[in-house]
Amino acid sequence: MVAPAIETRALTKRYGARFAVRELALEVPRGAVFGLLGRNGAGKSTTIRMLLGLVRPTAGQVLLFGRPLARERLQLLARVGALVEGPAFYPYLTATQNLALLGDLVGGVTDRDVQASLERVGLGDRGADRYGGFSTGMRQRLGIAAALLGDPELVILDEPLNGLDPPAVLLVRDLIRQLAAAGVTVVVSSHVLHEVELVCDRVAVLARGRRVAQGAVAELLRGEHPRFRLEVADAERAQAVARELPWVAAAEPAPGGLTVELSEDAPARLNRALVEAGVEVAGLARIERTLEDLFHEVSEAGLDEAAA
Repeated sequence: MVAPAIETRALTKRYGARFAVRELALEVPRGAVFGLLGRNGAGKSTTIRMLLGLVRPTAGQVLLFGRPLARERLQLLARVGALVEGPAFYPYLTATQNLALLGDLVGGVTDRDVQASLERVGLGDRGADRYGGFSTGMRQRLGIAAALLGDPELVILDEPLNGLDPPAVLLVRDLIRQLAAAGVTVVVSSHVLHEVELVCDRVAVLARGRRVAQGAVAELLRGEHPRFRLEVADAERAQAVARELPWVAAAEPAPGGLTVELSEDAPARLNRALVEAGVEVAGLARIERTLEDLFHEVSEAGLDEAAA
């Protein structure tokens, strides 16, 4: 079996008595687009710094491509590109000059490679412009271009959409998909959950340094029970009937009727049971779960668990 691009084992970072990250277990398959999510203070930035060897773990282990980062740091990080906490470039140099300097550090980067990176982020015609005159969005895109120098096998992007206008967001979204199609593993940490849902095939959610969810986006959004919005005139009667049905996991009041969770995907069966009990059903529609719904659910549960 091919080793994951990233694996963490009981990864922990403590500052004094405070845990920034606690016994974190992550697994990022090669070629995946992986979303790392969490509220401010959840431990995302500390995790990313540990993945890049910028912060030493208190305990636990980081493996990149199946190899321990602590023992093979330089060799492994040569295969990784990253944008962390916004780009940092020389304001008096041009975009091309800034990338060329970074290319010298990476090694093996040609002028053609620099131009190709600029074109990938929509800055192909701005290479001769000084970085100091760039807008926030252009600076962010140049940071992404820098992360792609040297054709890394793993790209880690921390809040890549910061400062981007809608056309640039579309460009970065397409770029991430192109990287994945070429077999590059991409890790995205972002607060823009709608975009994460569009581009990521797997996610992990952190709360107070702990992992509270991880898996394929489609499976996580499917949830344990399918949910439906039930429109009825007599919500009280409908709730009483629904709660007597063994395959109804939950039935709670909602505007215009009920929200119902079924232990089996059988909305027609629910409709028939209600009608036979004398409840007139005006509408029955599936409630599609979004990544934002999942994020808030598991984050709240994680905060409650950590506070207990």
